[in-house]
Amino acid sequence: MPSVSDLLSANLHDVFGNRDAASRRAAIERIYTEDVEFTDPEGVITGWDALEDKARALLERVPPAFRFDEDGERYVSAHNGALAWTFGPEGEPAARGIDIITVREGRIATLLTLFAA
Repeated sequence: MPSVSDLLSANLHDVFGNRDAASRRAAIERIYTEDVEFTDPEGVITGWDALEDKARALLERVPPAFRFDEDGERYVSAHNGALAWTFGPEGEPAARGIDIITVREGRIATLLTLFAA
């Protein structure tokens, strides 16, 4: 069973930072519950397909040089975790935020993304 820290990393890099559709979908099915709930300032979505659509749409709207990088320490407890990130060309972030997860039975059940003001 992956650790909360491993799930934070996989969420950022294997899903939202992954431009390969097949490996991104495999990661989604591996690290999230089927009923995963994702909340960000645009709203709330539920399930693998909606999460896949969200990641794909994000990556399709930005230039190929945009990437996610971790921005500091990972914070974890038994069932929760938080990870700050930057998004943009290397060394020139266009956005900053934090992902907060809740883990159920070794998978991410909820994902909350907040953006830096």
